[in-house]
Amino acid sequence: MNRKNRNKAGHFITLEGGDGSGKTTQIELLANYLNERGIDVHITREPGGTRLGEALREIILHNVDPINDKVELLLLFAARSQHITNVIKPRLSNGQWVLSDRFTDATFAYQGGGRQMGIKDIEVLQTLVQGDFRPDKTILLDLPVEQGILRLTRRGETRDRIEQQDLAFKQRVREAYLERYRQHHSRIALVDASASIHEVHKAITIEIANMVSSSGNRNGD
Repeated sequence: MNRKNRNKAGHFITLEGGDGSGKTTQIELLANYLNERGIDVHITREPGGTRLGEALREIILHNVDPINDKVELLLLFAARSQHITNVIKPRLSNGQWVLSDRFTDATFAYQGGGRQMGIKDIEVLQTLVQGDFRPDKTILLDLPVEQGILRLTRRGETRDRIEQQDLAFKQRVREAYLERYRQHHSRIALVDASASIHEVHKAITIEIANMVSSSGNRNGD
């Protein structure tokens, strides 16, 4: 469902990218930027965003027992279905902008590319769960895999199941993301995430400038 199919002015923006690409930082900066312009924003993430989604996130990312790739894929879409129904669509209908740290493009990248699962299977689940619902804009933060690994190492945090995958896995994820960009370049904006935090933020604001200017100040709506 594109913006033209909605009754109110909420926009759905997703931030995508490999591990260490800076999504969390940039989504917070973007939210502040929009708030300063009178736009009501809700930040969320995938997997997650709901009580059920967060519980499934814990299983997907931190379960100590091996998880079958198909089970992982089904859990992701189960969480996504709840997320769309209970959080994303209601907030968009109320005129809020929803910013999500990852969405379905991540599934095509990590499960389709990284796990080398069938793209058709992912497309079937996408249709089942989402119908024609898609983000209004997706910002893809592209970063060489080696730089992403270095950033994660510098953080010194415990890595989840996905972040622990090997270099080849991460390379496949990046290539899958870039393929998504090539296929959906009218929706997906490619941003060089190796630039400074300020430069990346500026590039993102340029990509959504038309959406912001057409929205105006909604505090009085």
